[in-house]
Amino acid sequence: MPKVVVLLADGFEEVEAMAIVDVLRRAQIEVTIAGLHAGPLVSARKVQVLPDTIIDTIKADDFDMIVLPGGQPGSDNLNADQRVNTLVRSFSDKGKLTGAICAAPIVLASAGVLEGKRATSYPSYRDRMGAAVYEEKNVVEDGNILTSRGPGTALCFGLALVRKLAGKERAEKVREAMLIKDDCE
Repeated sequence: MPKVVVLLADGFEEVEAMAIVDVLRRAQIEVTIAGLHAGPLVSARKVQVLPDTIIDTIKADDFDMIVLPGGQPGSDNLNADQRVNTLVRSFSDKGKLTGAICAAPIVLASAGVLEGKRATSYPSYRDRMGAAVYEEKNVVEDGNILTSRGPGTALCFGLALVRKLAGKERAEKVREAMLIKDDCE
């Protein structure tokens, strides 16, 4: 069974975080939610989530993928934490899957893993994508990196993650069961 870690910081976008976790778990993918600190994290709209663990326990060797939900100030909080930068580079250096949505692709850019890669983000973060080749698509996949645009694309992003981790057939079963229209492109 594939294993994914989803990193959360205070100020995360709750729709993105929960949609991604939900879709992955429906596909029988093991998901660990890791916070930047112990105890509950508070989302951009004051929803509290208790993570499974803290970032200090996470090692790239234990997971197939790392995913960063966006939101503000959540993305800036992720970006300011050197542990996140180190962990993102570790996943990338090991050829593991890396995903980010909304403002969170700026974290990938800061970690240096988007150079020359096709990627997307929330439109107002386009100028903070470093040397990425920016595309205005719901989901952009370039090798082991998947990025998406925002809350409205979170379900499509989750399905893209399932396709990458568990195959097209499993993603299609989840899509049908959730009544998601097949217009994620």
